[in-house]
Amino acid sequence: MNIAFLASEVIPYAKTGGLADVAGALPKFLGRLGADVRVFMPYYREVRAKHLPLRTVVAKASLDLGCGPKEYSVLEHAGNGFSVLFIVRDEYYDRECLYGTPAGDDPDNGERFAFFARASLEAMKALGFRPDIVHGHDWQAATAFAYLKFPYVNDPFFQGTRSLFTVHNLAYQGLFPPEVLASVGLPASLFNMNDLEFYGKVNFMKAGILYATAVSTVSPRYSREIQTPEFGCGLDGLLRTRSKALSGILNGVDYADWDPASDRLIPANFGPSDMAGKAVSKSGLLRMFGLEGAPDRPVAGMVTRLAGQKGVDIVCEALEDIFRLGVSVIILGTGEQKIQEFLTKAHKKHPDRLGLKIAFDERMAHTIYAGSDFFLIPSRYEPCGLTQMYALKYGTVPVVRATGGLDDTIREFAQAGTGNGFKFEAASAPALLEALRRALAVRARKESWEALVRNAMSADFSWSRSAREYLALYEKVRTAPRT
Repeated sequence: MNIAFLASEVIPYAKTGGLADVAGALPKFLGRLGADVRVFMPYYREVRAKHLPLRTVVAKASLDLGCGPKEYSVLEHAGNGFSVLFIVRDEYYDRECLYGTPAGDDPDNGERFAFFARASLEAMKALGFRPDIVHGHDWQAATAFAYLKFPYVNDPFFQGTRSLFTVHNLAYQGLFPPEVLASVGLPASLFNMNDLEFYGKVNFMKAGILYATAVSTVSPRYSREIQTPEFGCGLDGLLRTRSKALSGILNGVDYADWDPASDRLIPANFGPSDMAGKAVSKSGLLRMFGLEGAPDRPVAGMVTRLAGQKGVDIVCEALEDIFRLGVSVIILGTGEQKIQEFLTKAHKKHPDRLGLKIAFDERMAHTIYAGSDFFLIPSRYEPCGLTQMYALKYGTVPVVRATGGLDDTIREFAQAGTGNGFKFEAASAPALLEALRRALAVRARKESWEALVRNAMSADFSWSRSAREYLALYEKVRTAPRT
């Protein structure tokens, strides 16, 4: 099966969030199952700076989306079991950041990513790579489905092609003025409520939801949540009309990178049969954040974007009570200024109880996973979440809000010895504290705690499992009628 991935970010080339992890890992595991996967992404300045060995596969091409011809080229890099094809147009992609600056999104993002989508489809034709499935990710790739639906509707090259659109985060939809349709080569007639109009704007994500053969999300529960007004971000009605074509597949973890038995970034390796290295990792974590004074005190870690969506404000509200429960907290991340300022003040007030780094550091992140006792994830919504999967592998018990992928992956620990963590329903400080109290009560019982940690470390959220589910979905989509 030929699979064309369209993604605006892909590890290890460029990343701002979890989309890059999926687009960089899933193709590798699909390839191991026999699929021929080609990944298309923009050639950003960040990619150029890596000085990769690249091969020119399309030297000079031209594309006119309605504002005159624009030249581009295509470079290929042999990835880890799959090819990555970079769409090169410096006017659009040779910028400091992928989507914008701290002051806001780039104003021409509509044109930038529509060009990426259309050029990727043209590159498939130039290379003779006829896809069985075009798999596009989030709004940045969504216009590809509009192009397949309209300009390419009678193109024999794509007559056998079907498509899958994956929603990673419905809150980010790609909204632009109506005039964008003319500048990206789509019919002005699509500006109506049954197509791409959305409260006076053009909504790129609607193109994926409406025109793709099928739609998926990154967890089963999130696929149900986005069909409700609470989580649907104004698109819940549309998603309900496509409910028969909508499914949820959990993201996975590449355990080659996330395994305490082989992780080179943590103070000491360990595994289920020999946990001594976890205690060593905890000591290293406490030294790293200057909390050596109470080595036996339980530690709750967080590696997160410091944002309300992630529920960090809930932790801020509960912080003094968490300390009163006898728990230290270690937080790594960047985000909203208000939250950063609150945590900075709290760190100055409680330097022996709160470890804080307003940044992102890979070694620190791995050490927090390895050395913490608990991992806090109080997200208001979480399409899938990867941090809870990482924490489980490192024997660090997640305490999570029961939403999205968090609810799909974490099962409440019971006295019978089943479960791998603790969950709470309300997005509130009291609910978080109650779940943490339950976790501490289990930690106080040695045998129960050891059983819980074993359960956590034995959980399998590997990409090989998810890739098999995607391959089965592709097979189903491939035989579906064209939308």
